[in-house]
Amino acid sequence: MLLFKGKILDRQLDKRPQMVKYCTKCVVSNQRPRITFNADGVCSACQFAHRKHNEFDWKAREAMLVDLLNRHRSKDGSYDVIVPGSGGKDSAYVAHQLKYKYGMHPLTVTWAPFLYTDIGWKNYLDFKDRGFDNLLCFPDGIIHRKLARVAFELLGDAWEPFNYGQKPYSFHIACKFKIPLIFYGESGEAEYGGTTSFADKPKDPIDAWKDIYFKGSGVHELVEHGLKVGLFTSEEVKSTTFPFYQMPSQQQIDALQPEMHWFSFYKKWIPQENYYYAVENTGFQANPDGRSEGTYSKYASLDDKTDGFHFYLAFIKFGIGRATSDAAHEIRDGHLTREEGMALVHRYDGEFPKKYFKEFLEYLNITEADFWDVVNHFRELSPHLWEKRGSEWILKQRVS
Repeated sequence: MLLFKGKILDRQLDKRPQMVKYCTKCVVSNQRPRITFNADGVCSACQFAHRKHNEFDWKAREAMLVDLLNRHRSKDGSYDVIVPGSGGKDSAYVAHQLKYKYGMHPLTVTWAPFLYTDIGWKNYLDFKDRGFDNLLCFPDGIIHRKLARVAFELLGDAWEPFNYGQKPYSFHIACKFKIPLIFYGESGEAEYGGTTSFADKPKDPIDAWKDIYFKGSGVHELVEHGLKVGLFTSEEVKSTTFPFYQMPSQQQIDALQPEMHWFSFYKKWIPQENYYYAVENTGFQANPDGRSEGTYSKYASLDDKTDGFHFYLAFIKFGIGRATSDAAHEIRDGHLTREEGMALVHRYDGEFPKKYFKEFLEYLNITEADFWDVVNHFRELSPHLWEKRGSEWILKQRVS
């Protein structure tokens, strides 16, 4: 039985343009949150990619990186940089570069997936066995599962509690070990399309996270709604797990002054090349199934059995899914033509992630009927994207 039928907390939905337009260079639409288009119909991510490939002085940016690292590098071999990562291609690339090319001493930290896949667990183990100290955090399983349930119904994305924890966890460890430098991989807003406010900066401010990464809400609202319907008990909301989903105290932040930087600001970010690098240097392996459900690619977001539903619900809410995201980036990097990207999107975007469907339902403690009630509710909230013909829902417009 659903707990919050008819309610939503995803505040991005009201900001979607009611007329769907697709980028003239790639395959993304104006439904992607915070993306903008210029007068020629080119999206902000494609505009950024053009500058990235043609205008940025990468030698100068690497010199900035070296200067930053020189200021933080320890002289006694103690940890001097935090690298959040799963052992996937991107975090493996960043950590390996920092340690073996730039002589840093990283402490890698991992906020665990909801449900590890076999290949995700193997890649994680292979990564840490290539010479990296790692802290792996599993939050309280009861709390995490309940947060995911609330997020699925109210945000249309059970993945959100992972997001809440993934970003603050590195700051908690930084404060604990007094390591003020943190390196993430790419700025998704710049690389995939979003706000351009921080595209030319190596980091974005913490006070922007709520709107950029958390759909305009946060863990407090999920807990508040869960408490009202009796999903959380009054004792559970006092759990010591909840601070992991939030930033450290302002006193801790002020004392350490941690800096979070995007590696992609200093080094040209090309996911396909990161994949080849990780295969060679950290033993990374691609999806043994040959490709991931909902897309044609085989080397991204492999860790979690629930990942496919994160991308599928994005397709429901915005009409663009996993194949769109992959193809758009590869078009910008010159690996695909727009025509090839469109063909891949038409073939794979919105494919249902059936492999782990039963486990996803069991994890959230919902029925299949509950699942489709939530999916169809978000379709009903998007009449500019979806129409129902008989018993079938049809996406009104696809990239062309």
